[in-house]
Amino acid sequence: MIARTSFGLLLVTLAASALACSASDADLGGQISAAARPLTGADSDLDPVMDLVGDARFVLIGEASHGTDDFYRTRADITRRLIQERGLDAVVMEADWASVERLDHYVRGEGDDQGADAAFGGFQRFPTWMWGNTAVRDFVVWLRAHNDALPAGSPKVGMYGFDLYGVVDSMDAVVAFLEAMEDPAAADRARARYGCLDPYRSSPDDYGLLVRSTPEASCGDEVKAQREEMESLAAARGTGEQQRAFFHAVQNARAVEGGEAYYRAAYTGSTSSWNVRDTHMAGTLDGLQEYLEGADEEASIAVWAHNSHLGDAQATDMGRAGEINVGQLVRERHGNDAVNIGFTTHTGTVMAASKWGGAAERKAVQPSMEGSYERLFHEVGLTAFFLSLKGDEAPEGLSEPRLERAIGVIYRPATERVSHYFSAVLPEQFDAILHIDVTRAVDPLEGGGAE
Repeated sequence: MIARTSFGLLLVTLAASALACSASDADLGGQISAAARPLTGADSDLDPVMDLVGDARFVLIGEASHGTDDFYRTRADITRRLIQERGLDAVVMEADWASVERLDHYVRGEGDDQGADAAFGGFQRFPTWMWGNTAVRDFVVWLRAHNDALPAGSPKVGMYGFDLYGVVDSMDAVVAFLEAMEDPAAADRARARYGCLDPYRSSPDDYGLLVRSTPEASCGDEVKAQREEMESLAAARGTGEQQRAFFHAVQNARAVEGGEAYYRAAYTGSTSSWNVRDTHMAGTLDGLQEYLEGADEEASIAVWAHNSHLGDAQATDMGRAGEINVGQLVRERHGNDAVNIGFTTHTGTVMAASKWGGAAERKAVQPSMEGSYERLFHEVGLTAFFLSLKGDEAPEGLSEPRLERAIGVIYRPATERVSHYFSAVLPEQFDAILHIDVTRAVDPLEGGGAE
């Protein structure tokens, strides 16, 4: 009898708690509805975004998946306005330096590519659709036209990568640069140093596994020495018209060094490889800012990457587990000069694979889970909206931890909760959120299609 009574009281307590939570969420939904700015397709929709950005020099614009057209196109629309109205200098993508360098040449009217689609030729490895899609292509076409229309001598808006997976492409770019500079001795030194990594060109993971068991096989000293030599050469010779070419060469050498460290750390069983990667990306941003500013100019940069990289890690359970990320590091280094904006969605379709290296598939996105920010935003009843989370503008109830969804290049609906949700405090993670309730998958460029 006592046990049954206790169980009955427990059920009553749980039911009361659920009703209180439901009532609380209903109240919070009303607050969100009052604070949200609907996105209707009008030119003025993004005015609140521009007001939020103000004079910030780092505008971090995320995505809740690596394969959603709505995120990519809205982000491109924000970036266009930043270029036209705020004089934005650069767009930095969660992609490898050497791959994006070809796009940079194209949008500047340089290089051999005869059209925008051809300029995506640097994106040959998995996942090709992440950047090789029609939404990004359309932005590249626009940016080329924008740069072409600038007065002669005006600085052009560039595109850059800040990731580190493309070790092989960056090694080859360094050697090719030195050969083009007609410095055969320096090119030979680079080839010899990078020869340490040559056996792992097609399988950098094997390098990480080897170094885990045989630390003396590390190539860390060699790639560091090459990066230091490139920096010395740039300081001595990288002036005038050659400055940009030297800058790219140095960044490729840094990408090799960062990539080697990443693969070496990938099998330690800790958060160290993630931290190596995001520290490298944040350092690349700082190096790009320094280069763009030159003597006394103030540069502004838009960053395109996943929410998990750009939202402050300290506001998530991943941060509590020891991970750091670009959003956290940029905030710490640049304070109010940085603004970060995230995206969320409730359901729709997404381009993703079922396993690493797998084929691109157009997958249905499961409706968001109860207890998540996405479900809360869905229940507001707006098709799409902008919500500022800065200071007193954020509805108070959002500061309670909730689930948040993240879909990368892999999507596993069967294990949705474990594979794609984590706990976060949204107003501490982002300065603003753009919620698009039903979203659709990106359309890959020809050759990177989906099953």
